[in-house]
Amino acid sequence: MKLDVKGLALTAGLFWGFGLLFITWWIILLEGASGEITLIGRVYLGYNLSIGGSIIGFFWAFFDGLIGGALFAWVYNKISASLPAKANS
Repeated sequence: MKLDVKGLALTAGLFWGFGLLFITWWIILLEGASGEITLIGRVYLGYNLSIGGSIIGFFWAFFDGLIGGALFAWVYNKISASLPAKANS
């Protein structure tokens, strides 16, 4: 079985982007916007616990998930192509 590289990349990007956006807004609703730099903010430049920071984080996470999903699908397809096919019994 082959994975669709573009499809998995887009799905992973959207999932990771909206996941980070949702979690950030959840924290803002519970504790308020602080503008604190978090561990993710050290990786995603410009991200912090604010509305603007969550939008910046969404784009960073989207492209991060896009690249990660594409690499995962590509490696999976390479490995599965090199394995011998199973005979149906």
